[in-house]
Amino acid sequence: MESAIKTIVTTFVSSARGKENLDGKAFEKMVKKQLGSIMEDTDSGSAIKEMQKGLDENSDGKVSFQEYLTLVGYLANSLSQRNSGSNADTS
Repeated sequence: MESAIKTIVTTFVSSARGKENLDGKAFEKMVKKQLGSIMEDTDSGSAIKEMQKGLDENSDGKVSFQEYLTLVGYLANSLSQRNSGSNADTS
């Protein structure tokens, strides 16, 4: 787990290129490069922009580390549900 946490942090830091946030271009590049195999629509710039907009809680046009962690948490939860065969939406 330590290795996974280091990878999450390193991916954000290298994608942000020394800045505190991911701008639109850096976010799109990171999603396409790092998340293409576990997410749908990573080849769609408009879908990625919508995702960024949904993560951008403070509406500054950028994705902060905390906002990025929201995405990581969502993806981890989705993978967990998929791998366990459960579906939270089913009542």
